[in-house]
Amino acid sequence: MMLRRTFLAALTGLMLCLGHSPSSASAAEQDPKVFVTDLAAKAMETMTAKGLSDHDRAMRFRSLFTTEVDVHEIAKFVLGRYWRAASPEQQQEFLKRFEDIVVLTWSTRFKDYGGDLRHTVGAVAQEGERDIVVASKVERQNQPPIALQWRLRQGETGLRVVDLFVEGSSMSITYRSEYASVIQSNGGKVDGLLAAMRTKIAQLKAEPANKGN
Repeated sequence: MMLRRTFLAALTGLMLCLGHSPSSASAAEQDPKVFVTDLAAKAMETMTAKGLSDHDRAMRFRSLFTTEVDVHEIAKFVLGRYWRAASPEQQQEFLKRFEDIVVLTWSTRFKDYGGDLRHTVGAVAQEGERDIVVASKVERQNQPPIALQWRLRQGETGLRVVDLFVEGSSMSITYRSEYASVIQSNGGKVDGLLAAMRTKIAQLKAEPANKGN
């Protein structure tokens, strides 16, 4: 059960980093199933590649994250009303800390799942005027499949992932809830969250060294 929960967390973090991935095709030409298939394949190929050092994997992951994710919009949603209360300096620090946490967490941990992942796309459903939901699943050998739902939105430049549901749990809402809890436990101060994030980053950086002992 613990392994499955860890995999779900890793999968969620990875897909967060690949949401908002741009496409070379025009909006009119894009097929939702093809979009999700290509996106998942790119994610798994990047993060399960063998023979990479932790440093090189993190470098690739950071490049992918910073070039293909609208970090600013994600941060605004995750912090919600606290984003508006934060100073410009706090907003910028949150963006940087958030990037560091995602990169350090998932660039090393996702490698443990190897290359035995298989992703298949299922039904596509229109929701409202703008959104499309694509169902898919990730299968591993001798493990129950992981059910996913990709919420896509048609923008000026094509489809974008605006949320990912992993076994019914919204990725974006989960992150928002976690950060709001930390802020509330620190008297509603964004500085409390930033301090917690700094501590987390220090712990993540120390993990490879600790594992080697």
